Amino acid sequence: MNTITVNASKMYEIKIGSGILDDAGGILHKLGSTAAIITDDIVGPLYAERLEHSLSHSRTRVVKYVIPHGEASKNAEQFLSIINFLANEKLTRTDTVIALGGGVVGDLAGFSAAVYMRGIGFVQIPTTLLAAVDSSVGGKTAINLSAGKNLAGVFYQPDMVLCDVALLSTLKPEVFRDGCAEVIKYGVIASADFFKSLEAPMDTHLKEVIARCVEIKRDIVMEDELEKGVRKLLNFGHTIGHAIELLSDYKISHGNAVAAGMAIITRAAARMKICDSSCKQSLLQMLKHYNLPVNTTFDSASIAHACLADKKRDGGKVTMVFPERIGKCILEEIKVEGLENVIKLGLEEN
Repeated sequence: MNTITVNASKMYEIKIGSGILDDAGGILHKLGSTAAIITDDIVGPLYAERLEHSLSHSRTRVVKYVIPHGEASKNAEQFLSIINFLANEKLTRTDTVIALGGGVVGDLAGFSAAVYMRGIGFVQIPTTLLAAVDSSVGGKTAINLSAGKNLAGVFYQPDMVLCDVALLSTLKPEVFRDGCAEVIKYGVIASADFFKSLEAPMDTHLKEVIARCVEIKRDIVMEDELEKGVRKLLNFGHTIGHAIELLSDYKISHGNAVAAGMAIITRAAARMKICDSSCKQSLLQMLKHYNLPVNTTFDSASIAHACLADKKRDGGKVTMVFPERIGKCILEEIKVEGLENVIKLGLEEN
């Protein structure tokens, strides 16, 4: 088992291994008297009973709340339902919320743990590649509003992350590919060598892939926990990606939207002479290698308008992440009135 330590506002460990779900009770020995498992209707039937069984051996009372799967559940209604569930089950500040699921479950459970009684224990057990490499690490929790994605939330670091790689074996191919987009992102923003290693199928060296992504994010979060500077690099492809998600009414998955967003902003960077054509071609080829989209049917005006709801907007400017080369990206503030033209540059070439 690989252990990676994050030393942010709260110090915690990320444990990566295979088969560790059944050891959760022993690993999470300081849960308090009650653990509330938050999961969804796909993950719950697969893994919740095993987790409950493991926790019961540590004499922890276990309660469970199940949400419908999918981005549509990451809303205020579900958030309030979970808060009321925790209150009705009489959890105290010394008890723990456990997120068992992907990014939606993690964000929703984390936000609930942060707000209930002004903060109780929180553990992430990611069950998707996307959650394992990205959303379970770093402390971002949020729900979506009708105006846009992740517009209500707080930074709330977990007490521990348990990443059981064996749980990813039940993922549908399209869900696994969602995570591949985030993995590719890490290579583009931080490591050309890691990016090149992705030419070999990820599932042949999955533990190493997850660990490297977590290390990259750990280092960035420790430098800039509250996203005032360098942490914004983690948003490569996300501003446009979130706009695509919103425009599709979340029918386009996060990973597919981010993949398209990365491709669009990289084509724009090439046309703006920020990166050269080899950088663009390398990214497009890698995205296609994992059967991820490199374009969208939405037009530049619609995307630009949707981008204005993004939480990274600062007054009349939006901070965009452009690649200079594979392994290095830069932050550029784009005026709102110029955003559509930048997006158009990325959409014109198919």
